[in-house]
Amino acid sequence: MFTAYVVVTAITVGANVAIVVADFARARFVVDNSIEVGVPQSWLPYLGTLKGAGAVGLILGLAGVPVIGIAAAIGLVLFYIGAVAAHVRARVFYNIAFPGGFLALAVGSLVIGLAQ
Repeated sequence: MFTAYVVVTAITVGANVAIVVADFARARFVVDNSIEVGVPQSWLPYLGTLKGAGAVGLILGLAGVPVIGIAAAIGLVLFYIGAVAAHVRARVFYNIAFPGGFLALAVGSLVIGLAQ
């Protein structure tokens, strides 16, 4: 079970680090998506910071501070529930799999982390 926890959490960290970089770089797809779902572009650094904090917390969980890892996973789950909700509210369904995928990874990290 520990191996599954490490693998799923490492994938979650990697995915979040990648999207944090895209947020701070204001990658075209990030900007276009934020416009489509009605999220002000001025929020991108803050949203990227939240995702980055979640990734750091997951790393700390892997490094032996499980309470921080669980808290980070909970935070990411809540964050991505909000992202999915923003897509639903804006009726932008063609790319809802992206926040849904991030949500699934965060849920996986949380569930397996709680099982540890």
